[in-house]
Amino acid sequence: MSFNNRSIVLIVPTRNEAESIGTALADVPHRIVDRVIVADGASTDSTVSVARAAGAEVIDAGRGYGHACWLGSVAADPDSILVYMDGDGSDRAGLIPTLVEPILAGRADFVITSRALGRRERGSMGLHQILAGRIAGALINLLYGVSYSDMCAFRAIRRKTLLGLGMQEMTYGWNLEMQMRAAKARLRVLEIAVPYRKRFGGHSKVSGSFMSSVRVGLRLVATFIRVAVQ
Repeated sequence: MSFNNRSIVLIVPTRNEAESIGTALADVPHRIVDRVIVADGASTDSTVSVARAAGAEVIDAGRGYGHACWLGSVAADPDSILVYMDGDGSDRAGLIPTLVEPILAGRADFVITSRALGRRERGSMGLHQILAGRIAGALINLLYGVSYSDMCAFRAIRRKTLLGLGMQEMTYGWNLEMQMRAAKARLRVLEIAVPYRKRFGGHSKVSGSFMSSVRVGLRLVATFIRVAVQ
């Protein structure tokens, strides 16, 4: 598959990822990725300078994981394929061609990776994260007939397709809402098993503490209910 004359934009939402963002971006395959947009959520460390040193464009996204993803999407080229990846180094940027190729070949509209189906480094995911992905996938399957095994941030979709989904969630429910709306819109969804590793440094905003896990869990429940009843 040739990636020539294709616009591929990598979007990386960050907040205080100075310890990991440089190494995470080092593996980006620039032979096919045209732009790397780091949407920074008011980092108080050196995330912005480290990302720029690694060759990324940095935009000020304010607070909110989904808000950062949205602003990165809007800033991307109109006809581009968007690839989303976290900035903690747990996702492998070298696998971006594997995500993009099915879209370019016309076999899929939305490609999402699954940590649950792939090989995970010990300590990279908590049991509650694995269970949450499985439960959400089962519920989405009941509603729309599309099954997911995970809510991994590492995913790819055409920009025009993403903008047509009507995304509204500006916090940690972004990934779940995208999966639900993709299923509801009858997009061709492809889930790919990928290896997953522990974050390179810093602390997780999702699973770094009991309270953060509870807060994110409640947001996911609220997001599911809102999208399901619309």
